[in-house]
Amino acid sequence: MAANSFTFAKMYEQAHEVYMQRCLQLAKLAVGKVAPNPMVGAVLVHNGQVIAEGYHQQYGGPHAEVYCIQDVLQNHPDKITDSTLYVSLEPCAHFGKTPPCADLIVQHKIPKVVIGCRDSFEKVDGKGIAKLKAAGIEVITGVREKEAIALNKAFFTFHQLTRPYITLKWAQTANGFISGDGKARLMISNDYTNRLVHSWRSGHAAIMVGANTAIADDPLLDNRNWMGPGPRKIVFDPHLKVPVSLRLFNTADVVIILNTIKDAVSGNIIYLKMDKNSMIPDAMRQLHQLNIQSVLVEGGAFLHQSFIEAGMWDEARMITNKELLVNKGVAAPVLSGQAKLKATALQNDEIIYFKNQNNSFVHAGTALL
Repeated sequence: MAANSFTFAKMYEQAHEVYMQRCLQLAKLAVGKVAPNPMVGAVLVHNGQVIAEGYHQQYGGPHAEVYCIQDVLQNHPDKITDSTLYVSLEPCAHFGKTPPCADLIVQHKIPKVVIGCRDSFEKVDGKGIAKLKAAGIEVITGVREKEAIALNKAFFTFHQLTRPYITLKWAQTANGFISGDGKARLMISNDYTNRLVHSWRSGHAAIMVGANTAIADDPLLDNRNWMGPGPRKIVFDPHLKVPVSLRLFNTADVVIILNTIKDAVSGNIIYLKMDKNSMIPDAMRQLHQLNIQSVLVEGGAFLHQSFIEAGMWDEARMITNKELLVNKGVAAPVLSGQAKLKATALQNDEIIYFKNQNNSFVHAGTALL
């Protein structure tokens, strides 16, 4: 009998894992579309069969639970009070742009809720779980918890560390240079890797380059080679030496200039003045105030090293052209405190993903953004 009990318990545990995995799959459909809100997926299960699904699709729009419940009310309204709701993040318990999802779950008398991870945002942080339990709903938490946290690592970092999630990215030659010694731009990564980089851009709220990189490369700082929303454009320019004639200023997009001289707004340019003695931390504080949840820092070497020395980075993505060598040039950044997450290859390019071991919010073994 005890053996049978163990077997049934194991089966239920495995079922929870499977349905929560589906919640995470649904949530990922919203990469780049819901920040500064978290990505969330929801699944409603009746007698071992999925009868409704939903995910948070757009910032300011209905949450995952709302879409899921709307789905079941349209197709299987008679089954809702005898079903289990799986949701990747704790249901909200406060009025924001939408009403509390916990109230909606209680209203429709869903008897059991399985949650991936708790929401550490101060307006939720256990209040959704408490509200469900107070209504007599059975609540199970911590199913695929590490994956659920990793999915929204930018969200958790943003709220718990009060700064954006920082990803460093650079491309280097086989012998460790990010550029040559001439004025001509050195094209290091291949076309396939460039498309991958544009997908990373679409998954971040903003992209940042230093003044020297902006002047030398005249980049557009967009994600034209990948679908999805474009990132905010940021130039780290302490001395305001970047000319506004560059291509990135010639669109309707807002450009943020981090500098040590002035706070001002001029057309589509926002100037934010940083503390000269604490530029990186102060810049991240100001970007947090602007609700920018994640930043992809694309260079150059001085800017990357400044983030590394300040300890303000969460992931690094290093692209190495294994076939390209140069005699001399600008050396690639040097990481410290890093742990390797994974490595992949696209033709002659090797891409290695690292995490900062001092950041506790990257739990999973793969980079999800």
